Amino acid sequence: MRTRSLKETIAATPYIFTIGVAGDSGSGKTTFTQGVRSIFGSDLVSTITLDDYHRYDREQRKNLGITALDPAANRLDQLETDLSILKQGIPVEKPAYNHDTGKFDPPVTFTPKKILILEGLHTFFTPVLRDNLDFLLFVDPVPEVKYDWKVKRDVDKRGYSAADVYRHIVERKPDYERHIAPQKEYADAVVSIDYSEYGRNLGEERNVYRLTLSQNRMKHSIKDIDLSLDLYSILSLSERNFSLKFATACQYGQRMGELIVDGELSAHVVKKLERSIEHQTKVRPISMFKDREYITAVDLVQLIISWRIIHRRIFLEIRRECHPDSGVPHIYCMMVSD
Repeated sequence: MRTRSLKETIAATPYIFTIGVAGDSGSGKTTFTQGVRSIFGSDLVSTITLDDYHRYDREQRKNLGITALDPAANRLDQLETDLSILKQGIPVEKPAYNHDTGKFDPPVTFTPKKILILEGLHTFFTPVLRDNLDFLLFVDPVPEVKYDWKVKRDVDKRGYSAADVYRHIVERKPDYERHIAPQKEYADAVVSIDYSEYGRNLGEERNVYRLTLSQNRMKHSIKDIDLSLDLYSILSLSERNFSLKFATACQYGQRMGELIVDGELSAHVVKKLERSIEHQTKVRPISMFKDREYITAVDLVQLIISWRIIHRRIFLEIRRECHPDSGVPHIYCMMVSD
């Protein structure tokens, strides 16, 4: 009898798996969950942008002298309620904020899919939000990178002048440090982004940056699932600069492992990683970087985060199936450590 794939299992289960991504505006939050969207597809993945839960529109915030980073400028109470309902698979009437007009559109009916991603400023700001999230990611570009990205986005896509963007950055900085940055304490993984040591211009030209992926020790794990790099392929197939470093650090009272990646790798290396993830997790196909000769540190970290999210989802499924009354063989449940 054919074994059901993880995608089929996720589609059949009532469980709503939630991923929370927090960080400043324009920090690249969507980039690092793009792998999950690519792997599982639009049939299984839905996304909520927390800007929809602003309490005030753009003009009102300006008149009140308050930024969107202030929790008081957001309906976090409604977000808590909606997330609790969505976690049960029940639709909600979700507010809708329009970035083009700076005003609110009429609410829309939002039905969660089996994987629900929340992206925004205060994604795991409160205990209730954190309790309803299965994986927490914080994206943290260094100020110079973040400001350059924000200026480019807001000028090109949202119609601001560069002077307006810089003024907003200065106004927002105290609120970022007070309300947004402290959320890193609760994250399962933090991605820090800096300009590449091989040249600042590579960021704009080929999306090459220096990334530090800080991760806590996995609290829940599955035995015999790993992620390994092919050193031979790195040494023999890559003709561009690439560096990989691991360090340990203590943050917020817990030990974190830091993977520091810079430059570009031959796509052959990443394709082998994708095949390894497919083999171990039975999730197919994983092909995030089609028709690419090289992939960047951003791409590699995106894949690693996707692997860890898949790992977490598998753990939850096995644990659910290994309930004492489930009848699942003990030897199968021994794969899980908690």
